[in-house]
This record gives sequence, C-alpha cells and structure tokens, in this order.
Amino acid sequence: MARRSDAEKRLLEKARRYLPGGNGGNLALPTELDFLASRGQGARIFDVSGNEYVDWLMGSGPMILGHAHPAVTEAVIKAVEGGSTFFATNDKAVELAEEMVNAIPCAEQVRFTTSGTDACFNAMRACRAFTGKEKVLKFEGGFHGTSDYALMSLTPQPSVEYPQAQASSGGIPKAIEDLVLIAPYNDLGTTETIIKAHLEDIAAVIVEPVQRVIAPQPGFLQGLRDLTKRYNIPLIFDEVVTSFRLAYGGAQEFYGVTPDICTVGKIMGGGYPLAAVTGRADILSVYDRSASDNDTYVNQIGTLNGNPVACAAGLATLEVMREPATYTKIHGAGAAIRNALVDICQQNGVPVQSCGEDAIFDVYFSEQPISNYRDTLSADSAMMTRFNTGLLERGILKGAQKYYPSAVHSDNDVEKTIQAIQEVVPLIRS
Repeated sequence: MARRSDAEKRLLEKARRYLPGGNGGNLALPTELDFLASRGQGARIFDVSGNEYVDWLMGSGPMILGHAHPAVTEAVIKAVEGGSTFFATNDKAVELAEEMVNAIPCAEQVRFTTSGTDACFNAMRACRAFTGKEKVLKFEGGFHGTSDYALMSLTPQPSVEYPQAQASSGGIPKAIEDLVLIAPYNDLGTTETIIKAHLEDIAAVIVEPVQRVIAPQPGFLQGLRDLTKRYNIPLIFDEVVTSFRLAYGGAQEFYGVTPDICTVGKIMGGGYPLAAVTGRADILSVYDRSASDNDTYVNQIGTLNGNPVACAAGLATLEVMREPATYTKIHGAGAAIRNALVDICQQNGVPVQSCGEDAIFDVYFSEQPISNYRDTLSADSAMMTRFNTGLLERGILKGAQKYYPSAVHSDNDVEKTIQAIQEVVPLIRS
C-alpha cells in the first residue's frame, strides 16, 4: 500500500468535501488507494506524496508521447508567450487543419471543438442539417461522449430490443430515445434490417471503429461503409480514441475504410483541450453561413475552439509522431503486455479474452468470445476490479477498461508491469 503524506491526506479530504464523489468524474479509485496526481514525466506519474506509478492510462489516451514531452512543452511555452486565446482564427489552427487534411483519408475540411463529446455531438448535428433527417443510428455500448444523444444505450439492459434506445444517464429527456436507433456492433445483418426499416429518417450512422476495446470483425467496417453508401447515409467514424493512434491516418488507414465524417481528439491536442470534426467539404459546408440557408446552417461557436496553445501542442505532437519507428514502439509495447497478460491468465486457469489492437487493448475475464456489448456482460467484472486494484497496489495505473501504450513506455516499464501481472493474476479468483 502506497504511503500517504499528511498533505495529500488533507487534500483528499478537501476533494471529498468539494467535489461530488471526491473526484472530477473521470477516474474513480477505492478509498484506500485514492491519490491525487501531482506531476508526470514520460510514462510515469507521481502523486502528492511522491509515490510513483507506471502509467498505462496516459490521461485516457492523449499522452501518447508521454507526460511533459520536451518538444510539446517547448511549443506550448512559446505559444503562451504570444497570448492564450483570441476568438479569431489563428495561424496555428490553420497549420493544424492542413496537417489533419493531409493525414486523415476522409478529411477535406476541419471544424475545431474543445472536446471529443463536442466533436461527436456536432458531427451528428451537421449530418442532420445536411440530410434534413433527424435520427442517428449508433451501436449498443458505443461511447461518443456525454451528450444526450451519445448516452443512448451505452450501458442498457439486455432485455431492451433493437433498435430501441435507452438512456444511460439521468437528466436526459425521454424524447431523445425516439431519435436514436440502436444496433449491435459487428452485426451487419441486424444493422441493415434496421436501416431499411427506418431509411427515411436516418441522418447518419456513427461508430467507433474499435468500440471501446472491441475490434471490428473482418469485413464489418467495410460492410458498414458499403451499406451506408448503398442507402446514401453519411457514415461517421468516431476516432477520438483511434486517430493518430492505430496509425498516423488513424483507423481509416489501419483498416483501409474511409467514412464521410470523422471526429478526432485526444492525441491531436497533445494533452490540451482540442478536438475536431473533419470530413467531406459538402457536409461541413453547413458550418459556412454563406453556403447555407436558415434550415441548414449549423451555429457552432466556442470560446476556445481551435485554441492557439492547444493547436501548438498538437502540431508538436504530430511532428514527433511522424518520426520513424514511433508506431513500432507503440505497438511493440502493447503487444508485449497483451501477450504476457493472456499467457499468465491461461497458466493460472483464469478465463480470458483479449480484445482490441496492440495500440489500444484490454482483456475480459470471460469464457465467451467478445464481439459486442452484450458479450461483455458475460465477463467477471468483480474479477476485473480485483485485478486493476492489485496492479495499482503494485504501482501500475490503468483505467477500468483500456491500456494505452505510448511511444515512451520502456522495456523496464513493460517488465515491471508483467511482474505485477504475474503477482496479481493468481489472486483474483474469488
């Protein structure tokens, strides 16, 4: 158990007093293991008490170059010295937009936002304006941020029948459930049946190419692309997680499938609040008042959209990402952990299913192969909690579901993590 200084104990008490649940709404830890992050360096983070953790959470993905990367830090300091924000289009935003168009297969234009939630919400809105239709089809268990539309059927009851949506949060108007259609991921047959039945109402189909950590089955993404083209429905790839991670051109490059619209976030901002909608210029023309009428124009204003400091961090990050061997390092670190985890589980008789790709993955403790949300319900969630807790006790930090390998995870980081896995796996059976 990590040592807690008096200073950190006092701050933790204040967190519980001033923050709902004692946290910011992201990573929630058991009380006995709770800590306050103080700083990060490379693939390690440190709490207020000075305890060190090998970090596989990496800010939930954006820190693919590690914490406090020198090139990113230098770019941010230089940008700040020139001013924090302007509410006017700035040079760094234009440069970053150009780089994104060059990198992302579907990208013809870019509209900046400040978060992945905002990007996905605006992508859906843009498609509704462009098509004049109101409903969006998403896949059960898919996470597209925390807007009312995105939180449909994130964690629904399995008794709900497709394509009925179910709100996965309080405070969402009941009427939203009638505007979202739900299909099972990796199931083209059911998806086409739903599309054909609601063809006159569907403004867009939105999908995570890798849904949380569930990889697409061979042919699924291309089949979805073919379906949406056949029925003239815009296809949105939510690449907030996978953009610049699986490959420089994201999941589109990695899987060889090009959507109409793509949402991008996390890595592109270098750890700063930045995201974007990108894709076909004719669809994104709804953001251009001169090219739209009152029914199609989308009013998308944000004080920090395309913030120059965030764009500078993004440009510096992408420059490093283009260096030779960067992706080899990322995939290599992930493969080492992923393969060792499966082997250790099998050696100890722990049922395990490896999911995702080497650059973003996790396991489910289940006898059943995992191809969609309902398959995940067969996994032993209590075992996963014990596993993650056991790793944290040994100085290894990951999220509830995902490893985020980076370009700076060293052989030592990998070895330390595998050693912790070897110690924890035999202990996680109830």
